[in-house]
Amino acid sequence: MEEKKDQHEPTIATGIDDKEELDQKATPEEIAKGEYTRVTTLSLDETDPS
Repeated sequence: MEEKKDQHEPTIATGIDDKEELDQKATPEEIAKGEYTRVTTLSLDETDPS
């Protein structure tokens, strides 16, 4: 039997790895139609303890 994927599972679109692409804002029309994707950015801020 085929496994059903959770439709709310976070994914990354193939070929979309450009910060500029991910920073684009949805237009009011896209938001009204629900045609947008919420993007969360994770950045690691390391400091050298020495």
